[in-house]
Amino acid sequence: MQSKPGRVTLTEVAQQAGVSKATVSKVLNRRPDVADSTRAHVQTVLESLGYEPTHRGRPEARPTVSVLFKDFATLYSSEVLAGVVGAAQEHGISVVASSLESEGPPNALTPAWFGELADLGHIGLITVTTTLSGGEVAACRRAGLPLVVIDPVEVGLQADESVLSVSATNWSGGMQATEHLLQLGHRRIGLVGGLPASRPAEHRLHGYLAAMQRAGLEPEPELIELAGFAYEDGRDAAGRMLDLPEPPTAIVAGCDISALGVMEASRLRGLRLPDDLSIVGFDDSLAASWSSPQLTTVRQPVREMGRAALRELLASVRGLAPETHHLELSTALVVRDSTARPRGSAEHGRAEGTRQRVAD
Repeated sequence: MQSKPGRVTLTEVAQQAGVSKATVSKVLNRRPDVADSTRAHVQTVLESLGYEPTHRGRPEARPTVSVLFKDFATLYSSEVLAGVVGAAQEHGISVVASSLESEGPPNALTPAWFGELADLGHIGLITVTTTLSGGEVAACRRAGLPLVVIDPVEVGLQADESVLSVSATNWSGGMQATEHLLQLGHRRIGLVGGLPASRPAEHRLHGYLAAMQRAGLEPEPELIELAGFAYEDGRDAAGRMLDLPEPPTAIVAGCDISALGVMEASRLRGLRLPDDLSIVGFDDSLAASWSSPQLTTVRQPVREMGRAALRELLASVRGLAPETHHLELSTALVVRDSTARPRGSAEHGRAEGTRQRVAD
């Protein structure tokens, strides 16, 4: 639609203000990614020229953030998204979520896709447990999209200071889980962790190793399986461990979902939990309290990680320097019913006797 005769155009405002048309549009739509001084200058020019919007009464577009998940269908993903959306509502931001699974955008993470997001007016991108190459990070930067990564699935990203990331204190969490089992008297402790490319999985592994070494124990290779975070990963890896001539008396799982897989492998072999096997998960999702027995786990503040990622992204959009490029939120051990002293210990015998007397 052409402007009426005498109507001041967006191009004229941009020329008078010495900025781009895109910047003027951002000011008109109250986008946050404009410096305060520039915003004030453009507002002054708009008023001095008597600019009137072409579409009166048209609602102003809300700033939009894109969130890309590797997979929607997990309790972890739903908690992260709830945190992002909650923080976005507080700041008047819209959220568009997509997944890399079969129903996701077919050209995701390509230069064209990043460009499409920018053309749609998205002010930034949050990725969740998504593998990103250096080239993809560079393409996102060229598109002018600030990027925040939650639980990156590429260890090398931590060396790229242009990438902001949010995680939990996974090293500490891995140590907390293992030390709990050591304190109960377990010495043959297995680890069913995530894949090596996952930074959280790598840190949890190192926490496990540190706790074992501090106790003077050297974990045997067959007791460490870096399989993945899926239910099937936990079930299959634990099955291999439990079929060893000398199986573990306890297993640290990479997440609550894979811990459920460990429980299933135990059930298939006729083991009683926690009498024959103690299990510790990671996340403290709803699955931990829904399982039977209820799962001892390491709580990571997943929802708050989503909120923190949105806050970090908005700060980056506004040009604020981050206090740290890699934000880590604290974990805490939550002890429930899936852990106990190993069978054969004096303390285990006394606990068994107490349970038997109660049952009688």
